[in-house]
Amino acid sequence: MHMLKEFKEFAMRGNVVDLAVGVVIGAAFGKIVDSLVKDVIMPPLGFIIGKVDFANMFLVLAEGKTPGPYASVDVAQKAGAVTLNYGVFINTCISFIIVAFAIFLVVKAMNKLKRDEPAAPEAPAATPEDIVLLREIRDALKK
Repeated sequence: MHMLKEFKEFAMRGNVVDLAVGVVIGAAFGKIVDSLVKDVIMPPLGFIIGKVDFANMFLVLAEGKTPGPYASVDVAQKAGAVTLNYGVFINTCISFIIVAFAIFLVVKAMNKLKRDEPAAPEAPAATPEDIVLLREIRDALKK
């Protein structure tokens, strides 16, 4: 029972729960970015380049049971061909860049919020010695 209690204390720490929430949100965000790249960014980009589908850009390294040419990566892999899927790699790199940029924007916004917090009032600067002496002379003359 002691081990169960100890595990419960560990699992319910604020940092562990925050991390779990971050992982779940990150996974969902990753799916959104993946869809953004595959379904929104890459189709127009492929069309502009010349009706290229990046997801089906591949190089056959070894023929499968049925000889090529293969219309898509899926067809090639189902035929048993060994393929180098550089189009999928391009999609993944673009996804990474988008995720990294989004995280950069979030961190930048968080840092800006931290900077905008009111700072503690600063202590007044020490009065220069010549001003202090002039004040002493003024006060002495008033007497």
